Amino acid sequence: MLKEFRDFVMRGNVLDLAVGVIIGGAFGKIVGSLVNDILMPVIGLLMGGINFSDRSTEIAAGVFLNWGMFTQTIIDFVIVAFVIFMLIKSVNKLQKAPVAADPTTKECPHCFTTIPIKATRCPHCTSELK
Repeated sequence: MLKEFRDFVMRGNVLDLAVGVIIGGAFGKIVGSLVNDILMPVIGLLMGGINFSDRSTEIAAGVFLNWGMFTQTIIDFVIVAFVIFMLIKSVNKLQKAPVAADPTTKECPHCFTTIPIKATRCPHCTSELK
């Protein structure tokens, strides 16, 4: 059972997932700091000093509906999603498209058999090829 567990954990996709979760958490902290420490103060300044996270409505004695924090979370999500979108878009542009390899075979024009590209005579119908 331990051997099976070790094999399961050591499979490539499990390790890739673990690395992705760790890097995603670290990246989430970076983007969260970007949103909270850099973008939101500027947005608040442009909107007249509004801080959404402090906004709430009392719906009963001592029970508050924190709609401002919810609004702040939605704004954070939209900004984070946009930053991730732009990051993935730029990484995709940097990746080169695979170059198609030169063909190694061709088709005989007489019998339509697949033959090596350097062949001068078809091994199937023995026709001479140009």
